[in-house]
Amino acid sequence: MNDVDRKIIGLLAEDARRALADIGGTVGLSASAVNERIRRLVAEGAIRGFTVDAAPEALGLPVLAFVFVALAQGSDEAGFRHFVAAQAAILECHHVTGGWSYLVKIRVADLGGVEAFLAALKHAGYVGRSETMIVLSSPVGDAFVPREAS
Repeated sequence: MNDVDRKIIGLLAEDARRALADIGGTVGLSASAVNERIRRLVAEGAIRGFTVDAAPEALGLPVLAFVFVALAQGSDEAGFRHFVAAQAAILECHHVTGGWSYLVKIRVADLGGVEAFLAALKHAGYVGRSETMIVLSSPVGDAFVPREAS
């Protein structure tokens, strides 16, 4: 990947619907050359997809929360990973260092949705302990990509 490829990725990250001719004008390539580079970047895995930044409030999911999870002693970590992958409320799940096993980012309709998520997580038997933080506001962006449970 060279500087032109990085610039193309940066322009697409700002606006994935940007016209190829506009991108080409910015990086000094024809629209067809930009298209070919984008195809190559996708094939190489440098571009993993094109997304929509949807307003969570418009989708009825205004509550954002972070849940620190420490797995229960002897729990099946692979089972936990499979479980969280199937939860539609989860936007991100990160294996982390420190006193916690995972950091989970969820988006739900209301505080009852947070409680329901925590209840499901505990009922599945993976949680030794957890700590939840509700987001009050986000001074730096929060891109939201809705997904369905797998």
